[in-house]
Amino acid sequence: MTLLDAQQYDPQKDRKKKIRNVVIIVMVLFVFGFVWWNRFYPEERLVGHFFDALQKQDYKTAYAIWENDPGWENHLDRKAIHEYPFADFYRDWGPGSEWGLIKTQKVYGASKCPSMAGSSGTGVVVDVIVNDRVQHAQVWVEKSDHTLGYPPCDLIFR
Repeated sequence: MTLLDAQQYDPQKDRKKKIRNVVIIVMVLFVFGFVWWNRFYPEERLVGHFFDALQKQDYKTAYAIWENDPGWENHLDRKAIHEYPFADFYRDWGPGSEWGLIKTQKVYGASKCPSMAGSSGTGVVVDVIVNDRVQHAQVWVEKSDHTLGYPPCDLIFR
């Protein structure tokens, strides 16, 4: 094939190729943005279930979510159960707690703790608006075992 035998330039084919490339780039950016925006969705959902149980005053289910052990009543010999027993949990999250009876709740956001001397952990802090209070509840979700706890850092969500 010589230069004189080259195919003739087709502007319509070139335009379709450019449009296809732009669409692919936009779709990749959209998927990346969607994944980034929802990167803490599993943790937010777990904390949402926890607060749903508290709102229904189902403290045993809430404690099961906290410990990530649906059969916690059968496993009272576990170390985690001894570290934070149900009685302490009920005192901290029950009707006599600082949050009182939970009537409304909304997961507000989630974030990782900033680096704390190189050990920020493998969890996420989930921020929840409880009873439309200005002070938000914050719960730590450990990614490795899906247990809940108190966050090692205080974050301000805006």
